[in-house]
Amino acid sequence: MAGTYSDPRDRSFIADGNAKLLKDVEADYAALGAILSRRGVDIDAVTATVASFGVAIPSWGVGTGGTRFARFPGIGEPRNVFEKLEDCGVIHSLTGATPTVSLHLPWDHTDDVPALRQRATALGLGFDAVNSNTFQDRPGQKLSYKFGSLTHTDAAVRAQAVEHNIDCIRIGQLLGSKALTVWIGDGANFPGQQHLGRAFERYLESTRQIYAALPADWRMLIEHKMYEPAFYATVIQDWGSSLLAAQTLGPKAFCLVDLGHHAPNVNIEMIVSRLVHARRLGGFHFNDSKYGDDDLDTGSIDPYRLFLVFNELVDAQWRQAPDFQPAHMLDQSHNVTDPIESLMTSAIELQRAYAQALLVDRQVLADYQQQNDALMAAQTLKRAFTTDVQPILARARLQKGAAIDPVAAYRRSNYRLECANKRPASQSFGGGIV
Repeated sequence: MAGTYSDPRDRSFIADGNAKLLKDVEADYAALGAILSRRGVDIDAVTATVASFGVAIPSWGVGTGGTRFARFPGIGEPRNVFEKLEDCGVIHSLTGATPTVSLHLPWDHTDDVPALRQRATALGLGFDAVNSNTFQDRPGQKLSYKFGSLTHTDAAVRAQAVEHNIDCIRIGQLLGSKALTVWIGDGANFPGQQHLGRAFERYLESTRQIYAALPADWRMLIEHKMYEPAFYATVIQDWGSSLLAAQTLGPKAFCLVDLGHHAPNVNIEMIVSRLVHARRLGGFHFNDSKYGDDDLDTGSIDPYRLFLVFNELVDAQWRQAPDFQPAHMLDQSHNVTDPIESLMTSAIELQRAYAQALLVDRQVLADYQQQNDALMAAQTLKRAFTTDVQPILARARLQKGAAIDPVAAYRRSNYRLECANKRPASQSFGGGIV
């Protein structure tokens, strides 16, 4: 990490690094272009589409995560939301793929919201969905969420949780956000602990009040999770409950799909297809998992599944599915890596899966499906997935003034060491689940 600091957001710094790689990128791009041309694919059109893709950075993601047992802080971690924005600005400058930030309230509380928006604008950033938090208590909170929030048996607790969500909407309006993400940990750890039907009814009663407070051009994104912290019965435990709630609330309510919030071996791409069909696919929290809700780096475990999800998204675009405008957000916990590096590589993996999905010959695939040719249909997908689209990704970043090799540029800048000098470390003894 030792060395001279250079601002990784500086265009000349990025350009200097790119100059050394430009010749190889151009050669690789031309070679891939020739290959794709034989398939009838215009590489420049694919590159332009990939370059237009953006994913929101979670404000909580730029800090070090942790396990249920401990959290080991990294050096130079952001201490407040303004420093989080600085890190997000670095990620976007180097990748060109993360133009927005998704805030989590009250974690990202500030008394000067206009100043926060002004700083984001200066960094070339906007704000995506705001996330409410009624799954933990905070200092000075009057009533506890230990036994639930929006579904609590006590009407006063429910009212407190509803008001917090409405406050999030107010703050989001000041920031220029257009969506509210609602996730609750409400549920039961023991059979008989709660009435399963009434808990869901209380959820609908509470979210109706939040829904009524949505501005006309806003959306509510309902996030489900099959377990944790409620291990016996979670109120919004799967996409079916999420869809039922969204359809009950109204046309501004949509379902959010977190890739880690499913039972092992669940067909997530089919869930995506069903929600597209129902016109209720609101967006994604992208991550990866091995055992459960691990919040691992996107594409680090099962890149083919990520590709299959994007295959459904590109198919929906190709078919011009109605009401199809999903939001894309990352949601990861970085325990042993530099969060900035993990978020950059995850954004790139999303672009990779998108580029690969764009290479699928839709008409050929449809014909094989119509003919019930299982092998060739599968091979049509595999052909796109196994194509090395790295030259497309590099060219897309180059066209946006970003770094051809973001991680190498970041490390060369010594940004983390500079942050360590500016942001004194603080010891943490608690758990670090994000």
